[in-house]
Order: sequence, then structure tokens, then C-alpha cells
Amino acid sequence: MSSNYRVVVHFDGSEYFGWQCQAPEYRTIQGELVRVLKIIAKKQVLVTGSSRTDAGVHSSGLTANFHLPIAIEPESLRRAMNSLLPRDIRIMECELADKAFNARFGAVAKTYVYRVFTGQVQSPFSQRFALHLPYPLDLKAMRRAARHFIGTKDFTSFSSDEPAKKKVREIDEFRMRFRNEEITFTVRGKSFLRYMVRNMIGTLIDVGRGKIAADDIPVIFASKDRRRAGQTAPAKGLTLVRVDYGPAQTGGKARD
Repeated sequence: MSSNYRVVVHFDGSEYFGWQCQAPEYRTIQGELVRVLKIIAKKQVLVTGSSRTDAGVHSSGLTANFHLPIAIEPESLRRAMNSLLPRDIRIMECELADKAFNARFGAVAKTYVYRVFTGQVQSPFSQRFALHLPYPLDLKAMRRAARHFIGTKDFTSFSSDEPAKKKVREIDEFRMRFRNEEITFTVRGKSFLRYMVRNMIGTLIDVGRGKIAADDIPVIFASKDRRRAGQTAPAKGLTLVRVDYGPAQTGGKARD
């Protein structure tokens, strides 16, 4: 009889080609988890993640689950996995979950944070995790523009997903904070399209630089044309910080 385990994974995504397994020559987060679980369980194990993060994106809250054919205490499993994983990937939480728990399909909300450092000199302690833009930005215009992203909308203009995929998504939180020369964007929604968060942030940066007017955001939405929106912000500034699950889901919340 197998047991279903829920884990919360922290990782520095700088050296990885995203979450999802690819060809052997491409290192991925999922691939590393599969590798170490095969050593522990002596067989191939399917690992399901809450999000398919892009290459270079980080996590302090990604949730995953997998079924093991062997009985092992969660804390012992956590220690075993961390002893085999690279130092830039860590299992921060590990617990037994309900048999039906699925980290991907059970998620009801995901929260991302994007960091932009605006000072002239960026500390080496943050350069892997924050985009460096050492020039003035119109923060008031960026805040006005950010409000347009909240709600249920067709995000075709802010997505790089395949054309046939439905593009309607709901964003229930989009906050922008400026402190100590750093802009922190917090975005929360049930699900996101490919590059959607980075495209929204890139568009706000272009608003801050005066390339796009804040009041043009509704027009960009209506156009359903990716070319009308702004740049795609680099992956290094983006971190998945939290995944929420409903009360019926054993496995609870993954907190940052």
C-alpha cells in the first residue's frame, strides 16, 4: 500500500530550466526530486507540482505530492531527500496527505512576488533574486496601472501560451510596495498563464519608464494582442511564495 506525501519546496531557480522534467541534459526541479526519490524508493516515482515555474524562477512555497510504495516517517523522508538534493533545493515541509490530495488540481490560489531593486548599486546578496533597474520610475503611474489587472479578465495580451488555450483568469490581489529602493509586487490568483506574471510586471515597468500610459492598460486588454503589451520581465525577480488549498484538502497550506 502506498502513502501520499505532501512537501513544500524552496529553491533558487537560477541554475535550472524550470520545474518540469525535460531532456536529461536540462536540469529541472521536478527532475531532481524524481532522481532522489528513485534512490530512496528503489523505483520511479511520479512527482506532481502545484506550479510549472519557468527557467530561472524561484520558490519559497511550491507544493508537490507523490505516492511512495514504502512506509517512511515524513521527517525521516525530509532528511533523506535533503541529504541527496543539491544545496539550492530544499524540502522545508513534509507530511502525509490524504490519498486524494493532488498538489496541482487541489490548489485554490497561488501568490507570486516580483522584486525590482532601483538603487544604483545592488548587493550581491540580492542580485540573483531581484531585477536591477537603476533609473527613475514613475511609481504613481505604475500603481494606477496595476489596478487594471485585478478581477476576471481575458489575459491574451499578457500571455505567451498556445493560441487555443483559454486565456480568462482571475487576479484577486495585485499590490505594489516601495521600500529601501526596492519595489515589491505581490500577485495572487487561482491560476496563471505562461509568462503572465512576468508580462504584467514588464508592462508596469514600461509604464514607469513612460513607454506606456497607465490608462492604456484597458485598451491593451481589449486588443487581445501580446504585441501591444510591454516587455517580459526577467525570470530572476520572480518567486512563488505561497500555494493555498481549500479546507477539504488534507495537506493544508504551503507558507513562505
